[in-house]
Order: sequence, then structure tokens, then C-alpha cells
Amino acid sequence: MSTELLLIRHGETAWNAVRRLQGHLDIGLNDAGRRQASALARSLAAEPLAAIVASDLQRAMHTAEAVAEYHHVPFHTDPALRERGYGVFEGLLYTEIEARYPDHFTAWQGRHVDSVMPHGERHAESFRQFYERCTAAIGHWADQYPGRRIAIVAHGGVLECAYRAAREMTLESPRDFQVRNASINRFTWSEGKLALTHWGDVDHLAQALDDIV
Repeated sequence: MSTELLLIRHGETAWNAVRRLQGHLDIGLNDAGRRQASALARSLAAEPLAAIVASDLQRAMHTAEAVAEYHHVPFHTDPALRERGYGVFEGLLYTEIEARYPDHFTAWQGRHVDSVMPHGERHAESFRQFYERCTAAIGHWADQYPGRRIAIVAHGGVLECAYRAAREMTLESPRDFQVRNASINRFTWSEGKLALTHWGDVDHLAQALDDIV
């Protein structure tokens, strides 16, 4: 029995807008992100959801809470759905990372999937470790609601991993697809496998842009 999954990236943050790496740092939505979350919630108001699950970082939780205003269903948070842990990279602009940690930056951008950047105050993960963590979390929640439809609100990296799993892409291959803030991405989960049915729906965000004065 398959589970339908709506995998959603959180709304925009100020750090998204300037390409400052967030990782496990708990950054909230900016004004644009809050408008995106509201538009997302309205677009999903009629979806027959059995549950809503979110990363425990506030940018994902606040996006999920907007959706939950239209649905009286169980609401779960799960730290296993957090973005990848980037260690000392977190809080830095991409240009700063390249200047301060050139070798680690090269390995990261070169998709060395088992390399790990320095830990610093927060734990760093290799891409493989991150992939295994978040795909296991998605599978766990899908198994809790067989034959039903749930929304999972998480992060760009988490959605990237789901896409790769569904398309059976190697972890080393370049990311040739976009993961948009507040996008709706539809998957199914059956017999331990993800399948992609629709990717990158952002039609609902036109209203968020119209709201900007």
C-alpha cells in the first residue's frame, strides 16, 4: 500500500537570499518567506492530509504551521529532517567558505560524497551520511501512514536527497535540478522505495508575489 508524500521546502530566509549557509543554524523566515508560507498553505487547504511533519528548525516549522492552520491533523517535528550539518561552514557566505577553507570547499563543490568539513561548534556530515539520515526519516514517516497522504516540510538538501533516491541518481552526479523555496514536490512511497510524480510546483507563489507592494 503506497503512501502519498508532499515534500515541501521551507519559505525563504534572509540567509537564502544572500547565499549564506544555514545548515543546523536556526534561522527564521523573512517577510518573503512568510508570504510564501501563507500562499503555500492556501494552495493546500483542500488537500486530504493525514498528518504534517516538519524539521524542528524554525524555518521549516513555521512553514508547516501555516499549512496546519487549514488542517486538524497530527503535527510532528523530527530533527532527522534537518538540513545537512555543515560544521564550520555554517553562518558563512559561499565566498567566505571558499576563501577560508579552499580545500574543503573544493571537495564540497566537487561532490566528494564521503568528505567531511571541519566540525567547529556544530557537527558536520558527509553527503552520504546526510542522504542516509534524511531518506530514512522520510521512509519512517511514510510507513506511519500507509495508504494516506502526508506533508513533510524540510530543507533544500532533504528534498535533493529524496529526488536522487526516487530517480536512482548517484550521489556523485551534479545537481541538475532546482529546489525552490516553498515548492510542492509529490512522491509516493511503496515497498521501501520513493517514486517521483511531480516536481517543483510553485504556481501558488504567484499570489505571494502579487502581495508585494
